[in-house]
Amino acid sequence: MDTREWRDTIAAAQAGDRQALDELVAGWLPLVYNIVGRALNGHADVDDVVQETMLRAVGNLGSLRDPDSFRSWLVAIAMRQIRDRARRRTAPAPLAETAAGDAADFAELTVLRLQLEGQRREVAEAVRWLDDEDRQLLSLWWLEVAGELTRRELAAAAGISRQHAAVRVQRLKERVETARGIVRALDGACPDLRELTGRWDGRPDSVWRKRLARHIRGCGYCGDTRETVVPAERLLVGIALVPLPVGFTLSLALGGKTAAAAGAAGAASVGWSAKVMAALTQPAVAVTAGATIVAGGAYVVVQTPEDPPPRAVSSPTAASTARPPAVPSPSPSATPSPSPSPTQRKVELYGTVVDAVDAAPDPDARPAALPHRPEAGITSSWGAKAVMQHRGETVTLSGQGYVLVRWQIAPQDRSGSLAMPTWTALKGKLFHVASAGGRRMDDPTGPDTTGMGGPDTGYTVLPTGTQQMWQNEYFYLDGSVDLTVNERGASYGLTVFPSSWTAADQDINHGPPQGAIRYGLVRDNGEDTAPVPQYVTRTTPADRATVAQRSRV
Repeated sequence: MDTREWRDTIAAAQAGDRQALDELVAGWLPLVYNIVGRALNGHADVDDVVQETMLRAVGNLGSLRDPDSFRSWLVAIAMRQIRDRARRRTAPAPLAETAAGDAADFAELTVLRLQLEGQRREVAEAVRWLDDEDRQLLSLWWLEVAGELTRRELAAAAGISRQHAAVRVQRLKERVETARGIVRALDGACPDLRELTGRWDGRPDSVWRKRLARHIRGCGYCGDTRETVVPAERLLVGIALVPLPVGFTLSLALGGKTAAAAGAAGAASVGWSAKVMAALTQPAVAVTAGATIVAGGAYVVVQTPEDPPPRAVSSPTAASTARPPAVPSPSPSATPSPSPSPTQRKVELYGTVVDAVDAAPDPDARPAALPHRPEAGITSSWGAKAVMQHRGETVTLSGQGYVLVRWQIAPQDRSGSLAMPTWTALKGKLFHVASAGGRRMDDPTGPDTTGMGGPDTGYTVLPTGTQQMWQNEYFYLDGSVDLTVNERGASYGLTVFPSSWTAADQDINHGPPQGAIRYGLVRDNGEDTAPVPQYVTRTTPADRATVAQRSRV
């Protein structure tokens, strides 16, 4: 999350704008929840620490002088609350006792909600084997390598210098790799390890960590990884935040008093508090990012991104794979047939589905002018940025305006055939208006190497007839639609941003003079016959990966 994108919202919230404060809480609460949840690994105190962090942030927002430092300021507050909780706790109780009946600890929640598999799952589950201090640092480092924090912010939140942070992080990596080895060994079938763990109660602790690590070092079976172990930081790059659980409640009442009363009590020291806290108690409801902020300042998660599919994918049913009746795509010059009678409503299709690989333009070819369609704004179920890396992750977009979809092809993780993302549950109209980012993903990056892979990693292969994607693809939405990652074979990810015509126009004109490979490409003709995405449907199939390439929209 880039604080610069939130500068105006932060300033408006400081001035007492209720809607801006709602957006600020909704947008940044997931980051705080992930830091606290991973540091405490799902302990029953997670909700209380998150609550206290957001309460202090809202109550002291007026004292923040530089909006650009909001993220580091908020993260530092979260870490202080985590450390304060550790100092207050005199007799730590095991997770099984303190959170009895909970669905999962945070490691399990991470695996389930983000559908992590293989070595990514190993990293998430290794958290259980770390000490409290290491988990606190991991909660920051995880977000650093995922692109959510900078090293400077990590060091500031941990209260150490950047040089000391580098040493601490390096030691943490070594402990994470040891813990990954334990997770991997426990998944294996070593007879000696089974005998060793016969008296273990299944709860990770430092004593059993040392015993298991010692066994692994001396065991030819457990010490043989049988595959290349990818460093944890490469596995965590761009990984999504764990969504807030359904039913998570954040109350912005201060110390049991109403928000307005608490704000008024502190008005002598922070005049902003009374104004904003009073605004919080006004009878209003704001729905953002799958959550609701209701009158009195209570933030309740009422929905999360769609439940992930089961791990084992069964064969598609006939209903899920059946294609709709073939309908010829209307050409720009096609003339509608006259209606049979004055009372019969004419059903109009729109757009043209492009089912062929278009040639890359010349690197020096300037793009055509991008038509400027009306913009009322786009809302996203993931907030300002959706980072989707795993099969089944879905973002819901709605409104009228532009959307940027940024591609991340990862052949070094897994190459092969790529299962394309799909646009489903479309209501209204969706156009593919431009391609940009300074390069197509098949542009050369070295000898025999492109953004789709190379001889050392293997190549990511698109389905026959699929358009070659660019780094950045722009779409225009007037209505609502779901975008789903269908990762099955080749590894890839999508980052989705609500955008604007201005940003798209600048991006397509950012060409070779600025060091990029080529200028962008305009696909929009300004009419309803403009191209639509290849994998789009108004229905919501049981398996979204089965959406036909030539879709009826």
